[in-house]
Amino acid sequence: MAISGKDKTSAAAQAAQPKSPGEAGQLPAESPSRSPQVSSNADVSEFVRRLQQVAPGKASRGGRLIFAMDATMSRQPTWDMALALQADMFHAVAAIGGLDVQLVYFRGAGECRASKWVSDPDALASLMTRVACAGGYTQIRKVLSHAQKEAATRAVDALIYVGDCMEEDVDDLCGRAGDLALRKVPVFLFQEGTDARAEQAFREIARLTKGAFCRFDAGSAAQLKALLAAVAVYATGGRKALEARKDVAATRLLQQLKS
Repeated sequence: MAISGKDKTSAAAQAAQPKSPGEAGQLPAESPSRSPQVSSNADVSEFVRRLQQVAPGKASRGGRLIFAMDATMSRQPTWDMALALQADMFHAVAAIGGLDVQLVYFRGAGECRASKWVSDPDALASLMTRVACAGGYTQIRKVLSHAQKEAATRAVDALIYVGDCMEEDVDDLCGRAGDLALRKVPVFLFQEGTDARAEQAFREIARLTKGAFCRFDAGSAAQLKALLAAVAVYATGGRKALEARKDVAATRLLQQLKS
């Protein structure tokens, strides 16, 4: 398996990392089967086109969204940024029925955990601040399988994944994405950097699930924030919810949806 330039730690080093939040549960183990660049206008247009195809959730019950993150060592610089972004997702939908979010993250030597479902941004922020990034390989396959299991129990309106690389078998990931497609769970993938192998996999997962792919870097946090909020609002209340928002991001998104 390719290292892809990521800083890997030994099992002993992993053991020294802080314990994971008590609210988060370890997912079952599974058998294995850069220069930053802001998204182009074409990438954003494609993202919006995909977003338009997603069936919105029912505002009467709110939305259910899985927020998954690569917490390996290379992600440390943008992990802190994610704390603010997830809070903005909650606030964007608070007036239209609320949003339940589950945090899923992986790091180190096979560790992949999922939190409880929470509807309070402070509760989720508390979970995230207790997670320390640790060197290790990607475990996207576990994230996709977990989302499928959650959706089998109760509808999941969207899965958001934020990461920078992919070190797994792409065909295996696509098979798991196919399971999510059957459950009607769109996957919205946000890639930091320009790793070509990751982009190929992320775009295919988005295509299979009728989700979307978008690239970002630390300098485009505002763009990522707007797109994350748009996914949350649309998944919770659909087009009418976007129309009720008066900010620039919602107006721009509606213009593109109508084009």
